[in-house]
Parts: sequence; structure tokens; C-alpha cells
Amino acid sequence: MEFIIDKKVFYRNLLRLALPIALQSLMLALVAAGDALMLGRVAQDEMTAVSLATQIQFVQNMFLAAATGAGAILGAQYWGRGDRRTLETIFNIMLRLCGLISVLFCGACEIMPELLMRIFTHDEALILIGAAYLRIAGWSYLLTGISQCYLTMMKVTDHVKPGAFISSGAVLINVCLNAVFIFGLLGMPALQARGAALATTISRIIELALCLFVSSRDTYIHPGLDRFFQKSRELGRDFSRQCLPLMGGSLCWGIGFTSYTAIMGHMSADAAAANSVAAVVRDLICCFCNGIGSAAGIIVGNALGSGNLEAGKAYGIRLKNLSYGIGFLSTALVLAVTPLVVRMVLLTDTAQEYLTGMMVIMAFYMIGRCVNTVTINGVLNGGGDTIFDMYSLIVCMWMIAIPLALAGAFVFHWSPLVVYSCTCLDEVGKIPWVMIRFRKYKWVRDLTRQGE
Repeated sequence: MEFIIDKKVFYRNLLRLALPIALQSLMLALVAAGDALMLGRVAQDEMTAVSLATQIQFVQNMFLAAATGAGAILGAQYWGRGDRRTLETIFNIMLRLCGLISVLFCGACEIMPELLMRIFTHDEALILIGAAYLRIAGWSYLLTGISQCYLTMMKVTDHVKPGAFISSGAVLINVCLNAVFIFGLLGMPALQARGAALATTISRIIELALCLFVSSRDTYIHPGLDRFFQKSRELGRDFSRQCLPLMGGSLCWGIGFTSYTAIMGHMSADAAAANSVAAVVRDLICCFCNGIGSAAGIIVGNALGSGNLEAGKAYGIRLKNLSYGIGFLSTALVLAVTPLVVRMVLLTDTAQEYLTGMMVIMAFYMIGRCVNTVTINGVLNGGGDTIFDMYSLIVCMWMIAIPLALAGAFVFHWSPLVVYSCTCLDEVGKIPWVMIRFRKYKWVRDLTRQGE
């Protein structure tokens, strides 16, 4: 019997989850936007160097996203079943893995920041600025993994608003401190790129402190510290089944995007600067589809975990259809803000021309980005179909988009705009494949175990 959706209840629940998550995503993107705009008022090199340096955190976030993503998939289904003890065990698993990842990335930033910068550019001035940034910001990477575990558990256990407020508050503090430390306000020295790093580190300390304080209440899920190092063999296997494909997909996507940045960075300083600004705009406009995608995973996961497979399937179909509308709205928004964005930062005439062209190209890319975010990262992942994302990225990004961009930049010496177009092919090109996978309904599964 086909499940009939109560549209009013469905959309109310979707917005209840999506808007705080979208706000959280928006506020995080505003940090990068704040860095770009403020440093862009100082010098193009400062802005470009920090944009390249933050690619290290971007890669770290790919590992963290896999660990917390697996926790969110299982957590949403066990929350739908009402199993708090298993949620505590999932919390422990996330904390152990994310803590290890954070230590490794912090250590790399402190020990070899110049070497990390050379991955993205050969410009010595950019390397020196970026390395100074990483030595300070690296300490914030140590805290990020822990706070992300707490925020993920809040998100899947009906505490999405407090989590969003914590992230948003930390970001507002970050932006304010950016202004103080970058420009030397309130009697502080003007630290420029190092000021942006210091602001990030202080805000991360505050974010983690707020997570610990808010989560101490009885109604929240806490890590099972009394059995922190105890391992549940079956649950560990379930976690690995979700985490490993997610990590593969995250690394394919994250390293691929980092490769795009490196390719543009090695073409010219103007191309790198334009790409840095375009990336900030892209991340800001993607916030709403990120919120819908996360909410989709929770809604579908809750329904499937409670045993109502028909409801989960019906929700997934409606969310997939909704993703197309979000994509077209995002396209219109990118085109609308292009003139304003080009005038907001201090760029050379050549960089401004590149930025204008990149914004137009990105407008059409947004359709694929929104559809794939909601359908793959939301609906498919909500039912545990996590391996498809990795396959699609290997084919569309690593076998098509990246080789074309590399050949265009270093063999055929195409214009930066043509190379940038190559980097946008993967999202649009895989839409038909995504729809075929969706209609197989392999994602309509209950992942929970009785007696956990």
C-alpha cells in the first residue's frame, strides 16, 4: 500500500530541521567569506594565501565528515527506534576516530606548514603568508573534530536548534575577532593573515566549551565515558560499512576539489584570486541545499529506523523532486549577485574578468550540485547507500573532470575560464546516473539491530 504524505506535516518537519542546519552551514561559510573580504581589503596576496592554506582544513573536514556522517546515518535510525544506549556507543566511536584525525592534522600544520603550502602554489610570497597562518590555525584543527561529534549528535537527536546556535555564535565571534586582529582594531596590532588564524582558533575554543556545557543536560545524548574504550563488534562493523565508503567518497571529493584549487593556483595569481572569491560565493549559496540534504538524511533515516520503509521511500522521492527546484533557484541567485561580488573585493582587472566568467559558469553548476547534495548525501545516505557516491566521484571527477582540467592547464594551455569549466563538469554530468541509482531503491533499508 502506497504511503500518503501529509504535506503540511512533512514540510513543517523539513523546515524545522533544514533551516537551523542551513543557518549553521551559512555561518560556517561566512568565516571564509569574512576572511576573503577583510583580507581582500588588505592585499590580494593575503587573501589568496589564506584561501589556499584553508584547503588543509578542507581536507581534514573530509575525514571528519565521513566519521560524523556514519554516526549521523546510524544515529538517525537508532533515534527513530528510541535506543539511547546505542547512540552513546556511536558517540564514543565518533570521538575516538575524529580525535585521532584532528591530532594528525594539527601536527602536520605545526611541523611542515611550508611543505603543505607548496602543494597549492609555487609563489614564495604566498607560501610564507600561508605557512604563518597554518602555524596558528593548526591548533583550531585539534578542537574541530571533538566539537563536530557533539554537533552531529545534537542534529540527529532533535536538538538541531541548539547546535545551530552554538555554531552560529562561534562564527559571529570569529568574524568579529577577524576584524579586530586583521585590521588592528581596539588597540590590537594589525596581524593580517595571522590575525585571521588567531580569530579562528579562539572561536573554536569557545565553540567546544559551549558544546560541552549545553550537552551536559540530562535530555542530551552523552558519550558513554565509563565504556569509552569498549568496543561493540557488530556496531563497529555497521559503523565501518557506512564510514569507509563515506570516507572514500569524501576523500575523492575533497582531494578533487583541492586539486581544482591547486590547478587554478598554478595557472596564475589572478586565476587563483578569482577562484578563491568564486569558491566563497559557491559555499555561501550552497548552504540551503546543504541544510535540505542533511534534513533529508534525518527524515529518511528516522522513518526507516522505525521500520516504516514505505514512508521513508515516499519521503525520499519528494525530497529528490524538491532538489531540482532548489537547484534552479540557486542558479538564478548566483547570476543575480555576480555584479555585486565583482565590485566587493580589490582584484586586478584580469582577475575581475576571470571572476565574472567563473560566476556565470558556476550558475549552471549549481543545478547539479543541489540535486546531488540532496539525493546522494541526503536520501541515499539516509538509507545506508553510501558506496554509490564514491563510485560516481571516481568516474565523473577523477576520470573525466580532473584529467581534462590538468590537460587544459598544463598541456593545451587553455584559458583559466575553460579550465574552470572543466572543474564543474562532474556535478552536472552525473545527474542521469544518480537518478538511475535512486530508482533502484537500494537505499530503502532499516540498518538498526535489535538488542544493541
